[in-house]
Amino acid sequence: MTYRTECNIPTSVKEVQQLGWDWIDIIFFTGDAFVDHPSFGTACIARYLEKAGYRVAVVPQPNWRDDLRDFRKLGAPRLYFAVNSGAMDSMVNHYTAAKRLRHDDAYTPEGRAGQRPDRAVTVYSKILKQLWPDVPVVIGGVEASLRRLTHYDYWDDRLMPSILVDSGADWLCYGMGERPMLELTRAIEAGRNRKQIEQIPQLAFFRTGKISSVAPEDPRKTSLRSSFPQPSAAGPSHLRGHGWPRFSEGLPDSTAPILLHSFEECCKDKVAFAENFHHIEIQANVLHAQTLIEPVGNGYVQVNPPYPPATTEEMDACWDLPFTKLPHPRYKGKRIPAYDMIKDSIITHRGCFGGCNFCTIAAHQGKFIQSRSERSILEEVRKLAAMPEFHGNISDLGAPTANMYGLHGKNQDLCAKCRRQSCLFPGPCPNMDRSHERVLKLYRAVDAVKGVRHSYIGSGVRYDLFLDEKGFVDETGKPYLRELMLKHTSGRLKVAPEHTEDKVLHYMGKPSFRLFERLRIEFDKINRENGTHTELVPYFISSHPGCRLEDMRRLAANPCLKGIWMEQVQDFMPTPMTTSSVMWWSGLDPRTMKPVWTEKDMLKKKEQKALFFKKK
Repeated sequence: MTYRTECNIPTSVKEVQQLGWDWIDIIFFTGDAFVDHPSFGTACIARYLEKAGYRVAVVPQPNWRDDLRDFRKLGAPRLYFAVNSGAMDSMVNHYTAAKRLRHDDAYTPEGRAGQRPDRAVTVYSKILKQLWPDVPVVIGGVEASLRRLTHYDYWDDRLMPSILVDSGADWLCYGMGERPMLELTRAIEAGRNRKQIEQIPQLAFFRTGKISSVAPEDPRKTSLRSSFPQPSAAGPSHLRGHGWPRFSEGLPDSTAPILLHSFEECCKDKVAFAENFHHIEIQANVLHAQTLIEPVGNGYVQVNPPYPPATTEEMDACWDLPFTKLPHPRYKGKRIPAYDMIKDSIITHRGCFGGCNFCTIAAHQGKFIQSRSERSILEEVRKLAAMPEFHGNISDLGAPTANMYGLHGKNQDLCAKCRRQSCLFPGPCPNMDRSHERVLKLYRAVDAVKGVRHSYIGSGVRYDLFLDEKGFVDETGKPYLRELMLKHTSGRLKVAPEHTEDKVLHYMGKPSFRLFERLRIEFDKINRENGTHTELVPYFISSHPGCRLEDMRRLAANPCLKGIWMEQVQDFMPTPMTTSSVMWWSGLDPRTMKPVWTEKDMLKKKEQKALFFKKK
């Protein structure tokens, strides 16, 4: 990895001219300021395509309210436009759980709000289609990825169809997109026909016409409900073997599509929506997924299975790209708050197998952990330590869940057949290797790099990976917690039990609070043994489906929390493509189809959160 400031991706006509380009292959439009750092998806995909020989430009935070000059200034690309809302969903970026407008935006220079529209992907795509109707538009990132099929929209309080329908985009690349975006780029450049492109994994698209025009027999609308709650292993039988495309390596020949209830059926029947999500969730968490077909309007949305999890070599290749690791020079003298948070961080892996029902990480990054090699990580640490702006402290050495680095199933054949949403809930999978030996060695190797004073773990940590209610699960558990407390926190260790009541935790997909009680015992013991005063800071969620006011009262009064620093209670916000948002809208647990009570009154939601702080 290099950190050359002279090798910037162009963002303006002047910069394109300075490079001597007479054409651009791909033009990205993004809702964020452009930061050339691997923590930002736009930079990752742009650098990956650049490495493959393509000319890439980025238009960050285009003005959609004037004469649209930002959308015109670079002209039309040779291959396609790529659109994302940025590192966050634009609606989550703009609004609180109480639907109040936020006053700042961490991904904008000086934190200014209002520099991107609501539903940015749809707005940008429609403008580009209006200006350049013959140029393909490819959408991706968190906002598009988590809206690839029918989803509940909290801000409009209604179901919405796939974002492909409203945006008019030609293709949707979901998840971590380096490999599918490169394959799509090569396919468009080679002039492959639509049917050939439709076979690329990890793409979704909308097609007009009846499904029978793709498969000879008409789909049966009861194909899901007749098999619920045990989903079909191979999709509707009448669709098997009728010319459906087979995908690339890692997918068995028997893979066949699953026909979902239509968008219109879901709008009429909340049970249909919950049933759909049950199948969507399973396919998002299995190693060999099936194609999903969802009728909508005068056509259907097709979501192809994802690529297999990235190998260590593929992960390393992504981080060996020539990122400058700096904001684009156009922002000289301006502060970008999100960059300040991650500029001294190191990402070790992707994915999360925790399966929390309110979380979208697995739906976007995948359930299977994809780890970088120690060599790649240490090389990045050495380059970071050599930068003049670095002051010796790595702010975060981790990923969505820091201590999942290098973890995997002991028997990979069993993992290939598994259909569990979570490897940790309702209990840890016996096939999971939970040893923390490798991550401990990584921490020690990073700390040994010249110029590194401290490496902090700012990411989340799952204590149920090294603890059970009796104590540490193996000989690496206590050394990991001890080292985490004494060397890798700045005085406070943040963990997320999320609630104290087992009933609520069940709906969250989180372990019993008894495990946190055990954590506190071991935590206090290590403090006593070492004469330290590291604090334990728990995070909680109020108003989650299944949580009533009396549950929050019991949380606030729980004796295990006495003497602990209490600062974080988040009001639950239903975001697209989570089990919890399906519960919120449908009143059903899609795992069991049993009713779930939800608090939807905004004042009572506020009361749940406020009660906690009042008690404290």
